[in-house]
Amino acid sequence: MDALTLFGLVAVSLMLLCYACEARGRGWVLGFAASCALGSAYGFLQGAWPFGVVEAIWSLVAFHRWINAARPPAR
Repeated sequence: MDALTLFGLVAVSLMLLCYACEARGRGWVLGFAASCALGSAYGFLQGAWPFGVVEAIWSLVAFHRWINAARPPAR
């Protein structure tokens, strides 16, 4: 297994783990955002730019969710 494949495997595995644990706390949401960014980097490095773009968008969406989770609910 080459280094790029291992990097992709780790990135996607972290995404799965963080997604599954999001209900446990907002730190997991931030972890999901970071692992999506790693998945995006993997997509671009391997030449699958559509995957890289979609994962970058997911990373931004998750980061936005992490920011909003810190705010108290509106009344």
